[in-house]
Amino acid sequence: MSNSTVEVSKARQSSRHQEASESLWRQSVRQLRKNKLAMSGFVFIVFMFLACFIGPLFSPYADNKVNPAIMHNAPSLKHWLGTDLLGRDVLTRLLQAGRISLTVGLASMALSLTLGTVLGIISGYYRGVVDQIIMRLADLLLTIPSLPLLFIMGALMSDWKIPTDYRLYLVMIMLSVIGWPGVARMVRSQMLSLREREYMQAATVLGLRDKRKLFHHLLPNVFPLLIVIATLSTGGSILAESALSFFGLGVMPPTPTWGNMIDAANNVIDFEKRPWLWIPPGLAIFTTVIAINIFGDGLRDVLDPKQQK
Repeated sequence: MSNSTVEVSKARQSSRHQEASESLWRQSVRQLRKNKLAMSGFVFIVFMFLACFIGPLFSPYADNKVNPAIMHNAPSLKHWLGTDLLGRDVLTRLLQAGRISLTVGLASMALSLTLGTVLGIISGYYRGVVDQIIMRLADLLLTIPSLPLLFIMGALMSDWKIPTDYRLYLVMIMLSVIGWPGVARMVRSQMLSLREREYMQAATVLGLRDKRKLFHHLLPNVFPLLIVIATLSTGGSILAESALSFFGLGVMPPTPTWGNMIDAANNVIDFEKRPWLWIPPGLAIFTTVIAINIFGDGLRDVLDPKQQK
Protein backbone atom coordinates (compact mmCIF):
# COMPACT_ATOMS: atom_id res chain seq x y z
CA MET A 1 0.00 0.00 0.00
CA SER A 2 1.43 3.37 -1.02
CA ASN A 3 2.04 6.24 1.40
CA SER A 4 -0.63 8.36 -0.29
CA THR A 5 -3.24 5.63 0.23
CA VAL A 6 -2.31 5.34 3.90
CA GLU A 7 -2.56 9.12 4.35
CA VAL A 8 -5.99 9.20 2.69
CA SER A 9 -7.17 6.36 4.92
CA LYS A 10 -5.94 8.17 8.03
CA ALA A 11 -7.62 11.39 6.89
CA ARG A 12 -10.94 9.59 6.39
CA GLN A 13 -10.70 7.94 9.79
CA SER A 14 -9.89 11.28 11.41
CA SER A 15 -12.85 12.90 9.63
CA ARG A 16 -15.23 10.15 10.76
CA HIS A 17 -13.90 10.41 14.31
CA GLN A 18 -14.41 14.19 14.30
CA GLU A 19 -17.98 13.86 12.96
CA ALA A 20 -18.79 11.24 15.60
CA SER A 21 -17.32 13.47 18.31
CA GLU A 22 -19.35 16.49 17.13
CA SER A 23 -22.56 14.47 17.00
CA LEU A 24 -21.86 13.18 20.52
CA TRP A 25 -21.47 16.74 21.84
CA ARG A 26 -24.65 17.86 20.06
CA GLN A 27 -26.53 14.93 21.55
CA SER A 28 -25.19 15.80 25.00
CA VAL A 29 -26.32 19.43 24.64
CA ARG A 30 -29.81 18.30 23.59
CA GLN A 31 -30.06 15.98 26.58
CA LEU A 32 -28.87 18.72 28.91
CA ARG A 33 -31.49 21.13 27.58
CA LYS A 34 -34.19 18.60 28.47
CA ASN A 35 -33.05 18.64 32.10
CA LYS A 36 -35.02 21.64 33.36
CA LEU A 37 -33.45 21.56 36.81
CA ALA A 38 -29.91 21.66 35.41
CA MET A 39 -30.82 24.42 32.97
CA SER A 40 -32.38 26.49 35.75
CA GLY A 41 -29.11 26.17 37.64
CA PHE A 42 -27.18 27.27 34.55
CA VAL A 43 -29.47 30.29 34.05
CA PHE A 44 -28.99 31.32 37.67
CA ILE A 45 -25.20 31.00 37.37
CA VAL A 46 -25.19 33.22 34.28
CA PHE A 47 -27.43 35.74 36.05
CA MET A 48 -25.13 35.80 39.09
CA PHE A 49 -22.05 36.36 36.94
CA LEU A 50 -23.69 39.18 35.01
CA ALA A 51 -25.00 40.81 38.19
CA CYS A 52 -21.67 40.62 40.01
CA PHE A 53 -19.40 41.69 37.15
CA ILE A 54 -21.66 44.27 35.47
CA GLY A 55 -24.04 45.40 38.22
CA PRO A 56 -21.54 47.49 40.25
CA LEU A 57 -20.73 49.53 37.14
CA PHE A 58 -24.21 51.08 37.34
CA SER A 59 -24.21 51.65 41.10
CA PRO A 60 -23.70 55.19 42.46
CA TYR A 61 -22.08 53.67 45.56
CA ALA A 62 -19.34 51.71 43.78
CA ASP A 63 -16.63 53.93 45.29
CA ASN A 64 -17.45 52.51 48.77
CA LYS A 65 -17.09 55.88 50.49
CA VAL A 66 -17.41 55.79 54.27
CA ASN A 67 -20.48 57.71 55.49
CA PRO A 68 -20.95 57.46 59.28
CA ALA A 69 -24.18 59.46 59.03
CA ILE A 70 -26.04 56.52 57.49
CA MET A 71 -24.26 53.59 59.18
CA HIS A 72 -26.41 50.55 59.96
CA ASN A 73 -29.43 51.96 58.10
CA ALA A 74 -32.18 49.44 57.38
CA PRO A 75 -33.14 48.60 53.78
CA SER A 76 -34.89 51.44 51.98
CA LEU A 77 -35.66 52.67 48.46
CA LYS A 78 -32.27 54.39 48.37
CA HIS A 79 -30.31 51.44 49.79
CA TRP A 80 -32.19 48.27 48.88
CA LEU A 81 -30.23 46.07 51.28
CA GLY A 82 -29.37 48.78 53.83
CA THR A 83 -25.92 49.99 54.84
CA ASP A 84 -23.11 48.45 56.86
CA LEU A 85 -21.19 49.66 59.92
CA LEU A 86 -19.31 52.23 57.79
CA GLY A 87 -22.34 53.52 55.93
CA ARG A 88 -21.54 51.67 52.67
CA ASP A 89 -24.28 50.26 50.45
CA VAL A 90 -24.67 46.54 51.20
CA LEU A 91 -26.09 45.62 47.78
CA THR A 92 -23.13 47.17 45.95
CA ARG A 93 -20.64 45.47 48.23
CA LEU A 94 -22.53 42.19 47.84
CA LEU A 95 -22.06 42.32 44.06
CA GLN A 96 -18.43 43.41 44.40
CA ALA A 97 -17.86 40.57 46.85
CA GLY A 98 -19.40 38.20 44.32
CA ARG A 99 -16.73 39.21 41.83
CA ILE A 100 -14.00 38.17 44.23
CA SER A 101 -15.66 34.97 45.44
CA LEU A 102 -16.54 33.78 41.94
CA THR A 103 -13.10 34.72 40.61
CA VAL A 104 -11.36 32.84 43.41
CA GLY A 105 -13.60 29.82 42.82
CA LEU A 106 -12.98 29.75 39.08
CA ALA A 107 -9.25 30.52 39.27
CA SER A 108 -8.53 27.92 41.95
CA MET A 109 -10.61 25.38 40.02
CA ALA A 110 -8.64 26.10 36.84
CA LEU A 111 -5.30 25.77 38.63
CA SER A 112 -6.18 22.55 40.43
CA LEU A 113 -7.76 21.10 37.28
CA THR A 114 -4.71 21.90 35.15
CA LEU A 115 -2.22 20.56 37.69
CA GLY A 116 -4.31 17.50 38.51
CA THR A 117 -4.93 16.69 34.84
CA VAL A 118 -1.27 16.93 33.85
CA LEU A 119 -0.08 14.84 36.80
CA GLY A 120 -2.93 12.34 36.38
CA ILE A 121 -2.17 11.83 32.69
CA ILE A 122 1.56 11.40 33.33
CA SER A 123 0.90 9.02 36.19
CA GLY A 124 -1.67 6.89 34.38
CA TYR A 125 0.18 6.72 31.07
CA TYR A 126 3.78 6.18 32.13
CA ARG A 127 3.12 4.39 35.46
CA GLY A 128 6.18 2.92 37.15
CA VAL A 129 8.26 5.13 39.45
CA VAL A 130 6.61 8.34 38.20
CA ASP A 131 3.19 6.94 39.07
CA GLN A 132 4.34 5.93 42.55
CA ILE A 133 5.82 9.34 43.34
CA ILE A 134 2.79 11.32 42.13
CA MET A 135 0.19 9.08 43.74
CA ARG A 136 1.98 8.85 47.08
CA LEU A 137 2.17 12.65 47.18
CA ALA A 138 -1.52 12.81 46.35
CA ASP A 139 -2.32 10.24 49.05
CA LEU A 140 -0.33 12.26 51.58
CA LEU A 141 -2.32 15.41 50.84
CA LEU A 142 -5.62 13.51 50.84
CA THR A 143 -4.95 12.12 54.32
CA ILE A 144 -4.84 15.67 55.74
CA PRO A 145 -8.30 17.22 56.27
CA SER A 146 -8.60 20.09 53.81
CA LEU A 147 -10.26 22.69 56.06
CA PRO A 148 -7.70 22.47 58.91
CA LEU A 149 -4.93 22.59 56.31
CA LEU A 150 -6.44 25.75 54.85
CA PHE A 151 -6.68 27.26 58.35
CA ILE A 152 -3.00 26.54 58.95
CA MET A 153 -2.02 28.15 55.65
CA GLY A 154 -4.26 31.15 56.36
CA ALA A 155 -2.78 31.55 59.84
CA LEU A 156 0.71 31.51 58.32
CA MET A 157 -0.29 34.27 55.92
CA SER A 158 -1.53 36.37 58.82
CA ASP A 159 1.58 35.64 60.86
CA TRP A 160 3.82 36.63 57.94
CA LYS A 161 1.71 39.79 57.44
CA ILE A 162 1.06 39.17 53.77
CA PRO A 163 -0.38 42.36 52.16
CA THR A 164 -4.10 42.29 51.42
CA ASP A 165 -3.55 42.69 47.69
CA TYR A 166 -1.53 39.46 47.54
CA ARG A 167 -3.69 37.36 49.86
CA LEU A 168 -6.27 36.93 47.10
CA TYR A 169 -3.75 35.18 44.84
CA LEU A 170 -2.34 33.10 47.68
CA VAL A 171 -5.84 31.90 48.56
CA MET A 172 -6.25 30.72 44.95
CA ILE A 173 -2.97 28.81 45.16
CA MET A 174 -3.91 27.31 48.54
CA LEU A 175 -7.24 26.03 47.21
CA SER A 176 -5.56 24.57 44.13
CA VAL A 177 -2.97 22.78 46.30
CA ILE A 178 -5.66 20.90 48.21
CA GLY A 179 -7.77 20.35 45.07
CA TRP A 180 -5.38 18.73 42.62
CA PRO A 181 -4.93 15.30 44.30
CA GLY A 182 -8.57 14.32 43.81
CA VAL A 183 -8.47 15.43 40.19
CA ALA A 184 -5.22 13.56 39.55
CA ARG A 185 -6.58 10.32 40.97
CA MET A 186 -9.75 10.44 38.84
CA VAL A 187 -7.82 11.33 35.67
CA ARG A 188 -5.29 8.57 36.39
CA SER A 189 -8.03 5.95 36.77
CA GLN A 190 -9.54 7.08 33.48
CA MET A 191 -6.15 6.93 31.77
CA LEU A 192 -5.47 3.40 33.02
CA SER A 193 -8.72 2.32 31.38
CA LEU A 194 -8.25 4.25 28.13
CA ARG A 195 -4.65 3.16 27.48
CA GLU A 196 -5.80 -0.47 27.21
CA ARG A 197 -8.41 0.22 24.53
CA GLU A 198 -8.02 -1.22 21.04
CA TYR A 199 -7.47 2.13 19.34
CA MET A 200 -4.55 2.83 21.70
CA GLN A 201 -3.03 -0.55 20.89
CA ALA A 202 -3.42 0.30 17.21
CA ALA A 203 -1.74 3.67 17.79
CA THR A 204 1.19 1.87 19.43
CA VAL A 205 1.47 -0.56 16.53
CA LEU A 206 1.50 2.36 14.08
CA GLY A 207 4.43 3.84 16.00
CA LEU A 208 2.74 7.11 16.98
CA ARG A 209 4.67 9.31 19.35
CA ASP A 210 3.61 9.68 22.97
CA LYS A 211 2.74 13.33 22.37
CA ARG A 212 0.28 12.44 19.62
CA LYS A 213 -1.25 9.61 21.61
CA LEU A 214 -1.69 11.82 24.68
CA PHE A 215 -3.10 14.95 23.03
CA HIS A 216 -4.96 13.46 20.06
CA HIS A 217 -6.33 10.20 21.45
CA LEU A 218 -6.33 10.16 25.26
CA LEU A 219 -6.92 13.76 26.35
CA PRO A 220 -10.08 14.28 24.21
CA ASN A 221 -11.63 11.23 25.87
CA VAL A 222 -10.94 12.71 29.30
CA PHE A 223 -12.65 16.04 28.49
CA PRO A 224 -16.16 14.95 29.65
CA LEU A 225 -14.76 13.92 33.02
CA LEU A 226 -12.82 17.19 33.32
CA ILE A 227 -15.91 19.28 32.56
CA VAL A 228 -17.87 17.55 35.31
CA ILE A 229 -15.00 17.88 37.80
CA ALA A 230 -14.56 21.56 36.95
CA THR A 231 -18.23 22.34 37.51
CA LEU A 232 -18.55 20.50 40.80
CA SER A 233 -15.23 21.69 42.24
CA THR A 234 -16.07 25.37 41.64
CA GLY A 235 -18.79 25.27 44.27
CA GLY A 236 -16.43 23.67 46.76
CA SER A 237 -13.81 26.34 46.13
CA ILE A 238 -16.35 29.11 46.75
CA LEU A 239 -17.36 27.49 50.03
CA ALA A 240 -13.74 27.02 51.12
CA GLU A 241 -12.86 30.64 50.32
CA SER A 242 -15.94 31.87 52.18
CA ALA A 243 -15.03 29.80 55.24
CA LEU A 244 -11.47 31.14 55.23
CA SER A 245 -12.60 34.75 54.86
CA PHE A 246 -15.29 34.31 57.54
CA PHE A 247 -12.64 33.28 60.05
CA GLY A 248 -10.37 36.15 59.00
CA LEU A 249 -7.79 33.87 57.36
CA GLY A 250 -8.56 34.49 53.70
CA VAL A 251 -9.19 37.68 51.77
CA MET A 252 -9.19 40.57 54.23
CA PRO A 253 -11.23 43.82 54.26
CA PRO A 254 -11.52 46.31 52.71
CA THR A 255 -11.60 43.85 49.79
CA PRO A 256 -15.12 42.39 50.06
CA THR A 257 -15.96 38.71 49.76
CA TRP A 258 -19.12 36.91 50.75
CA GLY A 259 -17.26 35.27 53.63
CA ASN A 260 -15.89 38.41 55.27
CA MET A 261 -19.24 40.18 54.74
CA ILE A 262 -20.86 37.57 56.97
CA ASP A 263 -18.03 38.01 59.45
CA ALA A 264 -18.94 41.72 59.67
CA ALA A 265 -22.04 40.71 61.65
CA ASN A 266 -19.93 39.26 64.46
CA ASN A 267 -21.96 40.24 67.52
CA VAL A 268 -25.38 39.44 68.93
CA ILE A 269 -26.81 42.89 68.17
CA ASP A 270 -25.91 42.68 64.49
CA PHE A 271 -27.13 39.09 64.29
CA GLU A 272 -30.53 39.86 65.85
CA LYS A 273 -31.21 43.48 64.91
CA ARG A 274 -29.44 43.85 61.54
CA PRO A 275 -30.12 40.73 59.45
CA TRP A 276 -29.43 42.66 56.23
CA LEU A 277 -25.72 42.50 57.08
CA TRP A 278 -25.40 38.70 57.00
CA ILE A 279 -28.45 37.20 55.29
CA PRO A 280 -27.72 38.53 51.73
CA PRO A 281 -24.13 37.19 51.53
CA GLY A 282 -25.14 33.92 53.17
CA LEU A 283 -28.02 33.54 50.73
CA ALA A 284 -25.69 34.39 47.82
CA ILE A 285 -23.26 31.63 48.84
CA PHE A 286 -26.07 29.11 49.34
CA THR A 287 -27.92 29.75 46.08
CA THR A 288 -24.77 30.01 43.95
CA VAL A 289 -23.25 26.78 45.24
CA ILE A 290 -26.59 24.95 44.95
CA ALA A 291 -27.02 26.18 41.36
CA ILE A 292 -23.48 25.10 40.44
CA ASN A 293 -23.97 21.65 41.97
CA ILE A 294 -27.34 21.18 40.26
CA PHE A 295 -25.83 22.11 36.91
CA GLY A 296 -22.84 19.86 37.61
CA ASP A 297 -25.10 16.92 38.40
CA GLY A 298 -26.91 17.48 35.11
CA LEU A 299 -23.60 17.53 33.25
CA ARG A 300 -22.49 14.36 35.00
CA ASP A 301 -25.68 12.54 33.99
CA VAL A 302 -25.22 13.58 30.36
CA LEU A 303 -21.45 13.19 29.93
CA ASP A 304 -20.80 10.28 32.29
CA PRO A 305 -23.65 7.74 31.95
CA LYS A 306 -21.90 5.33 34.35
CA GLN A 307 -22.64 7.76 37.20
CA GLN A 308 -26.36 7.89 36.51
CA LYS A 309 -28.57 6.62 39.27
